[in-house]
Amino acid sequence: MSPPSGTVLVINSGSSSIKYKLLEPGSGESLASGLVERIGEDTGHLRHESGSDSTERSDPVPDHAAGLRTVLDLFEEVGPSLSEAGVVAVGHRVVQGGLRYDGPVLIDDSVTKEIDRLSPVAPLHNPANLAGIQVARDLLPDVPHVAVFDTAFFHHLPARAATYALDREVAEAHRIRRYGFHGTSHEYVSGRASELLERRDLRQVVLHLGNGASASAVVSGRPVDTSMGLTPLEGLVMGTRTGDIDPAVVFHLVRNAGMSMDEIDDLLNKRSGMKGLTGHNDMREVWRLVDDGDEHAALGIEIYLHRLRKYIGAYAAVMGEIDALTFTAGVGEHDARTRAAAVDGLGFLGIEIDSDRNGGESGEPRVISPDGARVSVLVVPTNEELAIARQAVSLV
Repeated sequence: MSPPSGTVLVINSGSSSIKYKLLEPGSGESLASGLVERIGEDTGHLRHESGSDSTERSDPVPDHAAGLRTVLDLFEEVGPSLSEAGVVAVGHRVVQGGLRYDGPVLIDDSVTKEIDRLSPVAPLHNPANLAGIQVARDLLPDVPHVAVFDTAFFHHLPARAATYALDREVAEAHRIRRYGFHGTSHEYVSGRASELLERRDLRQVVLHLGNGASASAVVSGRPVDTSMGLTPLEGLVMGTRTGDIDPAVVFHLVRNAGMSMDEIDDLLNKRSGMKGLTGHNDMREVWRLVDDGDEHAALGIEIYLHRLRKYIGAYAAVMGEIDALTFTAGVGEHDARTRAAAVDGLGFLGIEIDSDRNGGESGEPRVISPDGARVSVLVVPTNEELAIARQAVSLV
């Protein structure tokens, strides 16, 4: 078989991990994928999958450079060979693009400087994204590299949705506004829902429910609101993040608990959400505890669902109507119980779920509402890597 042509290597570099996938953007076929994790720890772990073959290794991975070198070696050892795969671009996920980038951009030194400059408004993400970019550009210097930003889809949010009621001069001086995140997923999923329902004029709410969670209101393919804000902390209850919370909680903890800013940052981002409420950030474990009669888990689920329903109703009001409700990401795609519970009581909006359809498992987009329902409820698997690959190849 002749080697594939026109492939894109997609890299998502985190603070201690590198996720990657080699894709044919036209067909959407994944030729290989993998994950390097526990970078900088005593023992790292790498998993590389190509077709039905899977290779795993546990060795020290001191830094991102060592991790990516190991990945490139595995492509040559196990396959498919990057030198024969016709790689036309490397696509990089970057979380924060600020007000400058409303679409994919070819990476040069000026772009890396801007990504670094935006790190104060994405301190957990942009530095890690940049580390991966710098290493990949060094190791793959003859291929164009493209940055695809999580915030780009929400770049043109209406001012009424993007602007906080903060002193205007302070907000402008410090670039404080609603940026939104998970944009690559929201754009891909809302587009797939529109294709499935064969409607371009959809008014839909998209729920990206994973360890990180966000909601968006999308009208005719354009976002009009989203739940995450200046950072990915705002909005829905998440695995370890609070979501919406009174900002005065921060003042209270400083004045009365003697906590530092770093301690509060850690509390709100890493020790709250479902983990803080129930002890677990895996929804399967939370539901297990609910079934075992755990009161904290039962309350945690109710808080999680209450926030979801609140956003669905608010976004229906923002759009003036709702035609579709779309679930995606890990929880949204695989947790039928959470989906059913999330829409319980929303019949007044025309939102219903067919229990048989909802209970089925499929890797394909599908409608789970009853025939003739006023609002179409869908499950659409997200594919951020494919979206990144297609945006990257569109530039090169």
